[in-house]
Amino acid sequence: MKKESLKHRAYSTIKEKIIHCTYAPNTMLSEEVLREELGVSRTPIRDALSRLEQEGLIQILPKKGIMVCGLSLSEINAIFEMRLLYEPYVLSTYGHRLNDDKVLEFYNICSQAADVLTQEEFHRIDDEFHSFLISASPNRYIQHTYRLIRNQNLRFRVMTGTQPGDHWQRSNQEHIHIAKACLRKDWQAAAQAMERHLHQSKNFTFELLLNYPGA
Repeated sequence: MKKESLKHRAYSTIKEKIIHCTYAPNTMLSEEVLREELGVSRTPIRDALSRLEQEGLIQILPKKGIMVCGLSLSEINAIFEMRLLYEPYVLSTYGHRLNDDKVLEFYNICSQAADVLTQEEFHRIDDEFHSFLISASPNRYIQHTYRLIRNQNLRFRVMTGTQPGDHWQRSNQEHIHIAKACLRKDWQAAAQAMERHLHQSKNFTFELLLNYPGA
């Protein structure tokens, strides 16, 4: 296998295990063990670890090893701080670049979600919806930062699992309000609806972390 393919396989495999919490937060990893698990040499592993450190998923600690980054209250707060800065801004500034048919597709999916979607399926749609809205921005720095945030958000969902309650259904209604504003081309209203949605999500996330110590 070509060296570049080995590097990509090592990076993708380790990243997937971190995001899906096979390598749990605050776990210490060993370069030697990773080499044995993946069946590759030192170079692809080190290349993968360097990329993952840049993405904020691991910390390389001199003379100690490799630690999977945790998700503390301060980390979650920082994630929502960035989302509140970026997502409403993208809608108000670049919303006109969104594909109308795709917005309508998400509106229709969200409108039916309470009847046909499971909570797990909703989480997938939620991730796709927010990623789609961010894609309106031509700014590569915004795109890059959002990918980092998205990785942590996916990891948090795996950590907390499926929780009781109707939060996801309320969140889905908030998606409908955002999509409606986009279909009307009222980008300020869409941005305001997004801001309200993110504040609600932040409050729920903090409540979840405080009430579920294992999260």
